[in-house]
Amino acid sequence: MARRSAPERTPEHDDESEAGGRPPGGRPARGGGGRGRLPWYFGLPVALAAVLVLLLAAAGLDLLPGLPNPFAEREVDRSGPAVLKSIQNMSRYTAATGNFQVIVDLDQDAKFLPSQLLGKRTLYVATGSVGAYVDLGALPQGAVTVSADRRTAAIALPHAELADAALDVRRSYVFSQQRGLFDRIGDFFSGNPGDQQRLEVLATEKIQTAARDTALTATAETNTTAMLQGLLRSLGFTTVTVTTTG
Repeated sequence: MARRSAPERTPEHDDESEAGGRPPGGRPARGGGGRGRLPWYFGLPVALAAVLVLLLAAAGLDLLPGLPNPFAEREVDRSGPAVLKSIQNMSRYTAATGNFQVIVDLDQDAKFLPSQLLGKRTLYVATGSVGAYVDLGALPQGAVTVSADRRTAAIALPHAELADAALDVRRSYVFSQQRGLFDRIGDFFSGNPGDQQRLEVLATEKIQTAARDTALTATAETNTTAMLQGLLRSLGFTTVTVTTTG
């Protein structure tokens, strides 16, 4: 059986096949799997959003000093004016002051849980002062005697006392704080200002205790004696005797 030979391709056939694969106008037809360009009204918002993100990142990282940081926090003091509650008349002569520093190591832990889960340890560096005074208003009747010629004077003073410890909050700070997992979660949802107050109270008590073991009161009595002697001698007294009683 004779085999038929393939018809020869002519330029007319090539032109017809090329013309058949294109739509009218000479533009190639888009295939079903090809990607098309997004319309400009979709691309423009995306470009603007990208530029905005870059500007915000540059402002947040301070890469452009002239650009304000939109994430910067500001502090507004909305406190009201201080109100005077009372005035207390004092007759104390503060003759000595001791400055103290103490480190409060407060460890709060659970009994049956490890500190990594529940517990808190805080190191608080506290600075404060305690004054020693002599209450001149507490002098009894006859505590001051003066000679007829006003050349000799004798004064009997009460012993010096310690004032309440005053914590310097500007120089006191939390040095470090270790918290368990549950404490971190709890602090995230709600703060506990009582912790700071507890640290301050403990620091004040420790400073007050430390002041009792010093020579503050003896120094205050010595300084008060020197002050009174110098004052009375400037008024013309030649002999001034100061003693402490009580």
